[in-house]
Amino acid sequence: MKKALKNPGVQAFVASIICIILGLLIGYIVLLFINPQGAAESITNVIKNFFTWSKPKTQLKQFGNTLAKTMPLLMCSLSILFAYKVGLFNIGAAGQYVAGSCACLYAALAWGWSWLPCMLFAICAGAVLGAVVGILKAYCNVNEVISGIMLNWISLYSANTILAKVKEVASPYTMYITDVNPSAILPNAGLDKLIGNNKYVTIAVPLALVIAIVISIILNKTKLGYELKATGSNKNAARYAGMKENQNIILTLVIAGGLAGLGASMLYQTGYMRWECTQSSVPGMGFNGIAAAFLGGLSPIGAIFSSFFIQHITDGGQYVNTNFYSSQISDLISSVIIYLCGFVLFIKITMNNMIAKSEDRRIQKQKTAETAGKEAD
Repeated sequence: MKKALKNPGVQAFVASIICIILGLLIGYIVLLFINPQGAAESITNVIKNFFTWSKPKTQLKQFGNTLAKTMPLLMCSLSILFAYKVGLFNIGAAGQYVAGSCACLYAALAWGWSWLPCMLFAICAGAVLGAVVGILKAYCNVNEVISGIMLNWISLYSANTILAKVKEVASPYTMYITDVNPSAILPNAGLDKLIGNNKYVTIAVPLALVIAIVISIILNKTKLGYELKATGSNKNAARYAGMKENQNIILTLVIAGGLAGLGASMLYQTGYMRWECTQSSVPGMGFNGIAAAFLGGLSPIGAIFSSFFIQHITDGGQYVNTNFYSSQISDLISSVIIYLCGFVLFIKITMNNMIAKSEDRRIQKQKTAETAGKEAD
């Protein structure tokens, strides 16, 4: 058992499970305090999500909705963890996601571009925003958290202003891509038929999974990944070894920004959502990516499962019984679980400390026994 717990992958899995159980338990306790009558049913529905539907076809279709929203979350998660592996905290992923949303929607609705140019434009928009943060960090020593947060709000209000030109007259929402420019919708490639004829399930699903695998290979199996992580660990040592630390910082944030921008394309170019040009808060997708990254143990492969779980719980919140609770209670439960996801690394460190102390006690007992044996001889 101890040998298994020493494995980083096993530690990440155990820590994630602990956080999930604690989050659900706290959510259940909150429901009990508000109204114990519907607490058990509501927390069960949150966990079940699309399984609350009785018909298999409906379940499959609702599963497709969750899957469609998981892919952009996965991209934001990869954006966060890629930068974190290089010693950078890309809290600006939320703003980069907004920039990607603005770029793909405006290109589709105002310029009539097809899906691929719109997607590439979204990637470029996120990458440019990441580059700004990287340049400020590399050459002006501006903390990436500060510049990232500021750019989040600049991006939001800029997007509201730009996309107001392509919104509906009678509502604050942008026009439907399916009506204005169907060519900008991501192709289904037959995937919609596999998942309950859900039109929102597109090539974004396999593309996101492939990108997660590629990011894992880059970080763990390539010279570039080694240099980026070395730069994050110690800039001075990287410079001494001949690595270009400033360029590596900028490159890291460019890639991270591009991933977040791509995530926006994977959501808005399905037609599942439209941009609200009067919104005053940054979309939560970029911030939820932080929780998904840590819940997945900062592993690109782990992020696939953690992203799906977080989106599953978030969507499951809509099935809370509103006869007993307000509609906001689902957001509260999701927020508690997402908040506790940030404790994965803390739990891993605690586990390592406990294992180390256990090993020290075992070695001490062994030495004591050996000493006693020598004295007896």
